[in-house]
Amino acid sequence: MNTPLTDTQTRISIRRRTARWDNHPAVLGDGLDFWSSGAAAANVVMQLARPGVGYGVLESPVESGQLMRHPWKRARTTATYIAVALLGSDADRAAYRAAVNVAHRDVHSGPDSPVSYNAFDRDLQLWVAACIFVGLEDCYQLLRGELAPEQVEGFYRSAFPLGTTLQVRQDQWPATRAEFDDYWNAACARVRIDPPVRDYLLDMIGLKMITPLLRPGWSTLLRFLTTGFLAPVFREQLGLRWSPGRQWCFEHLFLTVAFANRFIPQFIRQAGSYLYLFEVRRRAKRGIPLL
Repeated sequence: MNTPLTDTQTRISIRRRTARWDNHPAVLGDGLDFWSSGAAAANVVMQLARPGVGYGVLESPVESGQLMRHPWKRARTTATYIAVALLGSDADRAAYRAAVNVAHRDVHSGPDSPVSYNAFDRDLQLWVAACIFVGLEDCYQLLRGELAPEQVEGFYRSAFPLGTTLQVRQDQWPATRAEFDDYWNAACARVRIDPPVRDYLLDMIGLKMITPLLRPGWSTLLRFLTTGFLAPVFREQLGLRWSPGRQWCFEHLFLTVAFANRFIPQFIRQAGSYLYLFEVRRRAKRGIPLL
């Protein structure tokens, strides 16, 4: 049995972050400010660091959902799922669940797969949902300040639809935030990025799926942000280097971004997520496939 890791190995360490804006009740959907997209690639790394997810994505026969062939569609699909899960109604979630289930039905291991996996595996889905929660929580606290003690449990419970919008049962989620931390540290001990998945992820970070004309500068920025948003256990598995100087730059970048974020109205900060949700409702109403 794998020995659980510690918070210093499984979570990013931020020494300086912005002061809190207020002490109103906080929910995970508040973390959907457009700046959070800077953590998207890191979250893909986290999710695929579980072999069942990594090989499931690598070997997926669903051509339209393959990141390296359809990067914008794949990114839009993931962002739409998060918007539906956190901002949508029960009807929105049911419609999107049905659409995702159709895409997932052919995603399962075959006789030559290195590991056994199935896209309907509730444990793997919980891992993916937990990764998204951790990533959004990191973004929220970088942009809006550390959660107050009285906000922590409500913020955590608001994440449950990230899993329950698919097959994860509500009672599968650890009941309290402290129990989630135990789950997360134990689950991270099972992280393993094999060479084929590592190559895939490094190609993603290097923006190998887009025209070479756009790679210079953008790939450097993406690598910096991705590494900054990854806890040590993921950095080590991917072979990414980090340093105190880069950590200082990362923290001060988000201190600046968080200051600017205070003056941007919420309907602008989160416009993208609401547009994705609007598009799902429009397609559902007209009978257009959601994926």
